[in-house]
Amino acid sequence: MTRMIERWFPCAEVSANSSAGWGSGATEIGLFPWFAKRPVAQAKAAVVCSLLPWPEDQAEQQRLQELVHRAMSGRYSAWQMLHDEIHKANPEGASVLDPFSGRGMIPLEVGRLGLEAHGVDYSPVAVLASTLLTDFPLRDWSQEPRLPFAEESDALYDDRPRLIVDVRATLDEVGRRWAAAMADYYPEVNGKRPWGYLWAIALPCQECGNRFPLVGSYELRRPNQKRGRKGAPPVVDPGQSFYIEADPTAGTCAAVVHEGPPRRTPTLTRARTAEGRTLPGKSAICPFCSHVHPLDVHRRLTDERRATDMLLVVADHSDDSGKEYREPTQAELSAVATTPAALRELPDPSPFLSAIPDERIAPGNNNIIGPSIYGARTYGDFMCDRQTLAFVMLTRSIAEVADELVCKAGVSPDYARALSGYAGAVVARKLRRATRGCALDPKLNKVHDIYANQGSITFSQDFFEVGIGTGPGSWSSLCKSSMSTLSNLMTDILGTPVMVARGSATSMNLRDTSITAVVTDPPYDEMIAYADSSDLIYAWLKRALHNTWPELVVTSDEHGCQEKTEEIIVKRVRGEAPNEHRTREHYDTKIAQAFGEMRRVVRDDGLVTIVFGSGDPEVWQRLLTAIEKAGLVMTGSWPANTEASNHQGKANIETTLTMTCRPMAPGRSPGRKGAVEAEIKAEIKRRYPDWERWGLAPADMLMAAAGPAMEVVGRYSEVLDAKGEPVDIYTFLPLARAAVQESMAVEINHQPLETFDARTRFALWWITLYNRQIRAKSELRWQALASSLDLAAIRDLVPDADKGVRFIAARDYKGKIDGDSTVIDLALALAAASEEGLQAMGQVLADAEHAADDTFLWAAVQFLADRLPDNDPDSVRYTRVLRNRAGVVSAAETVAANSYEKSQLQLIDDVQLRLT
Repeated sequence: MTRMIERWFPCAEVSANSSAGWGSGATEIGLFPWFAKRPVAQAKAAVVCSLLPWPEDQAEQQRLQELVHRAMSGRYSAWQMLHDEIHKANPEGASVLDPFSGRGMIPLEVGRLGLEAHGVDYSPVAVLASTLLTDFPLRDWSQEPRLPFAEESDALYDDRPRLIVDVRATLDEVGRRWAAAMADYYPEVNGKRPWGYLWAIALPCQECGNRFPLVGSYELRRPNQKRGRKGAPPVVDPGQSFYIEADPTAGTCAAVVHEGPPRRTPTLTRARTAEGRTLPGKSAICPFCSHVHPLDVHRRLTDERRATDMLLVVADHSDDSGKEYREPTQAELSAVATTPAALRELPDPSPFLSAIPDERIAPGNNNIIGPSIYGARTYGDFMCDRQTLAFVMLTRSIAEVADELVCKAGVSPDYARALSGYAGAVVARKLRRATRGCALDPKLNKVHDIYANQGSITFSQDFFEVGIGTGPGSWSSLCKSSMSTLSNLMTDILGTPVMVARGSATSMNLRDTSITAVVTDPPYDEMIAYADSSDLIYAWLKRALHNTWPELVVTSDEHGCQEKTEEIIVKRVRGEAPNEHRTREHYDTKIAQAFGEMRRVVRDDGLVTIVFGSGDPEVWQRLLTAIEKAGLVMTGSWPANTEASNHQGKANIETTLTMTCRPMAPGRSPGRKGAVEAEIKAEIKRRYPDWERWGLAPADMLMAAAGPAMEVVGRYSEVLDAKGEPVDIYTFLPLARAAVQESMAVEINHQPLETFDARTRFALWWITLYNRQIRAKSELRWQALASSLDLAAIRDLVPDADKGVRFIAARDYKGKIDGDSTVIDLALALAAASEEGLQAMGQVLADAEHAADDTFLWAAVQFLADRLPDNDPDSVRYTRVLRNRAGVVSAAETVAANSYEKSQLQLIDDVQLRLT
């Protein structure tokens, strides 16, 4: 049976719904931090279209398409009809597996449809995250006993799902115990509990020996003008800043808080040498003696553990400005001074765990784990002493509450896992706004995310510690948002729990041919180091959940962190990492094995659908090689713009492909390259009218062409060239793209595109597809391949622009015009010369030695004038060239005549000179 995804996919709906609303996944990702976001819209479409059939009858095709359109309008839209159609198409039952489930977005959509879903991931942190999202919310917990610390009214009058009520009670109880345990270390001032505390690491000056803090910004709160109450004038908030005041006599320094913008230069800033050369990075400047410590010096001092933490400023709540900053009181400084001793006295939570995380950071992780550049050796080294103590007591409170749930309340082990797991999720979210990587945001009065840079953990010399009160990043704030997320997830919830397991995608505990469809979003080469980036979370979760999730404690990793032997990534290494095995060869080998394992467990008539997010031709080549080695054949490829919005952990991709593969048919025979190429062209020509009818954009057709091309190639055991040598299947992808262009039969002012010279054909096709849009550099490589041109031959036409490429503006064209110039070069030169007048344009035309009525030239100029946006300066330039066509031609003739006359006079002079 042909499946819908092999012939059609709701690209437009996936793109439209991936950036906001139900389809973005914004609700789902709020439950637990992870580093790759798969939009719900794409996950849902991939699952549904992999399970629905594609009938021969066109009316039936349209009916099912309309059903999918309806289903893509909301989380549970057309649920019953969709559910019934899937069961009708799969009478033996439908099951879906995601062997790289991550946070569980794809299995969640399967479970929401009421189908059998399996999620597998190698990271125990990911398994926890996906279980909390895809399993526990879909279970019935109504028979569990009442919690001892739940309010009586919760049990009697609350009509919310039992899980929501009890998670709320558990989080509140953890918060109460934690606040009580830490109250002495975060004293109230004037009856108020501060929001948080600004710290900085302090280093001894290499000149005067005095210790001073490294502060990159003195700004605390931005100036702001708020609208006053009705009839009252605006309220002007001047903002707040501070500076470091040094006392050379005492050898001490402290922060001085004041209103308004900063008055002094911070101690961590750009500096120059005596010769005026700017030093790299930021230098630390001593406020006592002004001695400059370049980046390499203060980084070395920090790495040598010569830094201490210095409390600078306290942030209170304010009715007027939201947050109000002040110097710390003596009581607050004294409370800070007691924490080192308290840390030393902490007992270990179990025989297998230390109180403070002692899991070591693996060598070569400097580019992933920022604190490792600045002296951190373990995952317990990321915080100041008081923050470390706070996290120890917080995780201990969760473990104590979990024990009581089982021993005193008598809840089932699974329910204890669920309730403590959601508390652990809040710990994970709190870690995102903690450690020395968490800086203050003076504009929003919030704290930054340590995972802001695509999964890498940041480090900041000045950092913010959120206290035990209220405010952004606090336990109460995070619990409130977590409960909102869980409540939204469980609103009108439908479906069945997902079966989530920890394991390797290369060796799964599933029977052969037992799965209807595999739908997965595999890791992309070296994009994200999932395990290394989440080891900080792992270290603290072990301490919070060691009694309810004991499997978290078990690891064979030599550093005590998550296991990485079978992790399928390419690890970007900085520094020495002699034992690092996650190389490109490792990735290519393991991803092929994983695809092979998917082929083993999927039914012979099933599908393996792969969501893939790289546009690099080389990565594509490696991916297709892995798919082929696994005994799979790609049969569909559909693009969608799923990554345009800014989400935590977003990688630098905008367009992702949803590809589907079938198991290779047995008994295939070899094919010949010429015949296969002809079949590919014919197949794409046959599919093209449908793509056009469905409104697929030309650029999307290029991506969609990969599916039918690979399906044709997959009919053969191998493809041989004229010499009988095997042909790499990857070579047919550029051909597929060229076949789309051929099928479109693009005309340039009534001139077929294929009749233009190759360089001009490339340029006009690029404008047809992308106009002035910035595109990824990989797309330029694809287009060069499809045009059978070397990249160097067209690179000047599509230069770099804003981290991508864009078609050249005429004013930037620097080419030399002569008799060998192509049509596009001449058109660009004419547009550039149009600013200077007829004479300059005529000179260009004359230099090119083109006929004045060159049909191809004027067709190209007309096309560019029409296609470029009206407000584009080049559109104006090409229009100017067209309007002055007669004058340009006349000027060119004059230039040519003058040039001829000069050459004749020069010839006469030369003859006379020889005669004399």
